[in-house]
This record gives sequence, C-alpha cells and structure tokens, in this order.
Amino acid sequence: MGQVGIWHLAIVVGIFVLLFGAKKLPEVARSLGKSARILKSEAAAMKSDGAARDGASQAGTAEQAAAPRTIQAAPGDVASARPVDEPKRTAQG
Repeated sequence: MGQVGIWHLAIVVGIFVLLFGAKKLPEVARSLGKSARILKSEAAAMKSDGAARDGASQAGTAEQAAAPRTIQAAPGDVASARPVDEPKRTAQG
C-alpha cells in the first residue's frame, strides 16, 4: 500500500459529508470524542485497579477499603455520573 495523499483524505471527508450531512458532523465528532474520553478513563481505572489488587495480594492484606467508583461521561461532568455496583471481593487463600 502506498502513502495516503491529500486526495484520499478529501474523498473520505466528502463521503462523510454525504453520509452524515454537514449539520451532523460536529455532533458525530463530539460523540466520538466523548466515547474516546470514557474509554481512556475506564482503561486507566482498570489499570490502577489491577495494580492495587496486585499490590494488596503481595502485601498480604485481607481486604482493601476503597471509595465506590463512578462512571462519568466526561472529566468533570458530575451531572451524568452514576455509581458502579461492584461485587464485594473476599480474600482467597
């Protein structure tokens, strides 16, 4: 495959304008950005949960007290935040 030229990008943009219409494009872009932020924050939360769980199991602690997590549509958006119900974890071993 060769390089992506300016004509290729212009054709792709033209197809998007035809499919979604010029008025819908900002809404679609905003939605994609919001989804990307949610995905990024959830990935970071999963990574920190995994690191905390590994650290807790190595330290030998039976249970780790943590504040309930919430999912937010965007950083700082508290109007649409909702708590996440997570099952209570018990120490095994």
